[in-house]
Amino acid sequence: QVQLVESGGGLVQAGGSLRLSCAASGRTFSNSAMGWFRQAPGKEREFVAAISWSGGRTYYADSVKGRFTISRDNAKNMVYLQMNSLKPEDTAIYYCAGGGHGWITEDGYAYWGQGTQVTVSS
Repeated sequence: QVQLVESGGGLVQAGGSLRLSCAASGRTFSNSAMGWFRQAPGKEREFVAAISWSGGRTYYADSVKGRFTISRDNAKNMVYLQMNSLKPEDTAIYYCAGGGHGWITEDGYAYWGQGTQVTVSS
């Protein structure tokens, strides 16, 4: 059974930092891109960041560029999202995605986690 499990979410003040983790099990994702998406209350899910299978290429939404960093450890089947200088508008449920041919669009990813809540207070 393939699973992606996110952790590391929580409540933080504006300007603070959080590090999200995504643990993959059931299959290796070392040969596929991985991504982070988020969904704020009342809004559609949106792309946040993606990383290539080797980690050599990354891509970010304009809204998080320069503040968030995506990374991966293929030996551990883990993906991370370091979030700095958090803003209240970053408040959302954050989802990890992997497998398939995904990059920055949702429909390319085959597997999704259940999400972890990030709340940024002003």
